[in-house]
Parts: sequence; structure tokens; C-alpha cells
Amino acid sequence: MIKNDAWITEMAYQGMIAPFEPQLVRAVALDAATPGVSHKVISYGLSSYGYDLRLSPNEFRVFRHVPGTIVDPKNFNPANLEPAALHTDQHGSYFILPAHSYGLGVALERLAVPDNVSVICIGKSTYARIGLIANLTPAEAGWRGHLTLEFSNSSSADCRIYASEGIVQLLFFEGEPCNVSYADRQGKYQDQSEMVTLARI
Repeated sequence: MIKNDAWITEMAYQGMIAPFEPQLVRAVALDAATPGVSHKVISYGLSSYGYDLRLSPNEFRVFRHVPGTIVDPKNFNPANLEPAALHTDQHGSYFILPAHSYGLGVALERLAVPDNVSVICIGKSTYARIGLIANLTPAEAGWRGHLTLEFSNSSSADCRIYASEGIVQLLFFEGEPCNVSYADRQGKYQDQSEMVTLARI
């Protein structure tokens, strides 16, 4: 069964999501020098049946072509990814994902998924409408850490991806307790930090 805002709030205060925003945030204060003045953001926080995560400003990497190399999930070459610069203007802080390219970011919030819950991470419609596709990503029962997020820019134009604003939505599904959780089997992506985690086997 998909879990609602009341359940998400209760579990967040027990440590499932940190930091936790108990409402959907659509605007934030511009700065301390101008109280009462705010600017719009891509929404994040609690919704009716989900939670919108923010993109961390810590790191974003973009795949690039390195002649003579092949991207291999069994033997990943970090040279195939280059760091993207964090830019800031009056609209906020952002990374740029070039047209027809692929990038990796990381969630600002840390998750601690209960042993009887699986989480599905889906893209936000605001980004989908400009051609940015967020890969469907699961967080299994018992998983902990900052999700590494994968993005494809399917448009023919470069795309801004705003840091510290909403980037993906989480949906929480409760089931019967599993025999072996992700934590029990010591999954290879357990306890990811707030930095991009590369492919592992």
C-alpha cells in the first residue's frame, strides 16, 4: 500500500528523512538582508502521498566522451565523468546538463528506509516538461544514505538543474516484512555519502 503524508511525517521524525520539510515548499526567503522577500523554487518537501527530495549542491557530474574508452559498469573509468560547476544568479544555484547528455547528482536529504518499505524515486513534471528525464530508482527495504540520482537531457538545448530545490519525488510502499533486507545483505550502495556514488559490482 502507498503511504500517505501522516505516515511519512511520523516516520521522518523517527529518522527516515533528514532534513525533513513537513510541507510542500514553493518559495524561500531571498536572503537575511531582505526579510519578507522570497523567490519561487521548484517545490520540495511533503506532499499528499510522497516526498520531493532536493538536489544537493555538493556535486554534479556529466558523462563525456573520452576517445578509446568504453563506459563499463564492471570496470568504471571515473575519467568518463567530469564535474559540473555550480552557478548562481537571481533565480538560484544550478548545474548545467548539456543537450543530449547524461549526468549524476545526489540527494540533499539522507534516507533510512524501514525494513518493511520500498521506495520508488520518480521524476518531477516540472523537469519532465523541459526534456529532463530522471531515471526510476528504487531504495530497497533497509537502505540508508543519500541517493545518487541519474538524469538524461533528451532535449536539444542545455538544461539548468537547480541545487537545493526539488528534483525527484519519493513514493513509499509498505509490504509484509522481508526475510533479508538491503542492510542485512550488506548491499554495495549502503550508507552513500552526499557525493555521487559511481557504478559498482
